[in-house]
Amino acid sequence: MGRFSGKTVIITGSSNGIGRSAALLFAKDGANVTITGRNADRLEETRQLLLKSGVSEKNINSVVADVTTSEGQNQLVNTTLKKFGKLNILVNNAGAAITDGSGVTGTDQNIDVYHKTLQLNLQAVIEMTQKAKPHLIESKGEIVNVSSIVAGPQAQPGAIYYAIAKAALDQYTRSTAIDLIQYGIRVNSVSPGIVATGFIGAMGMPDDMARKFYDFYPSHKECIPARVSGQPEDIANVIVFLADRKLSSYIIGQSIVADGGSTLVMGMQAHDIMDILKP
Repeated sequence: MGRFSGKTVIITGSSNGIGRSAALLFAKDGANVTITGRNADRLEETRQLLLKSGVSEKNINSVVADVTTSEGQNQLVNTTLKKFGKLNILVNNAGAAITDGSGVTGTDQNIDVYHKTLQLNLQAVIEMTQKAKPHLIESKGEIVNVSSIVAGPQAQPGAIYYAIAKAALDQYTRSTAIDLIQYGIRVNSVSPGIVATGFIGAMGMPDDMARKFYDFYPSHKECIPARVSGQPEDIANVIVFLADRKLSSYIIGQSIVADGGSTLVMGMQAHDIMDILKP
């Protein structure tokens, strides 16, 4: 019997990266998991990974959906309840730094990029929380949000809208934690630093540029003192810890930073990412 046996988890953005690793950890520890993403092929890769690890098909609910839409959100909640009958844990992991198609950065980015960035990184979390709330009240459940060290307090001129969204998400985590603990629901978050996932590729950068990105920062101790990029499972382990009522019961409304020491030195601010990525 795993520690999450009999519990049901929704993990947004679980077709790759941190979400995929979290789904694997939860499922291997006995949970029913709803995995989801917009890319059907990558989501199927996650499902196959779960199956190959010994997770039963009956414990997996795979849903191709866009979490930024009301239809997608409803589909996630409704199919989860239909298959598993309850919801115990919501992991709001889906997120991305959306780039301006014209290549503009900083204050000149199109306002449409702002709206899309906040819709994915903040509004979708708010809406999923609202829709999951009655079911989490019933189960005295947990919510784990995935934020980022870009939330501050250091400036992020190269990713202004993404930083705004994550800073707002941190405040949303704190505020909902106090609002929902009266119902027995715990809310916390994790703030990753540099993690080697498909995050850079999702920004539209080719593989060679992504490699430059993930090779540069660990090679500079003023950026990552640990001298390594994080791996998805490093963050997934924190998510699982925060979702475990026995291990983290007295943690309410907090964000655990997992960044290899980056926020202790923040040398990343001294480097221009566009210079790093130049051919």
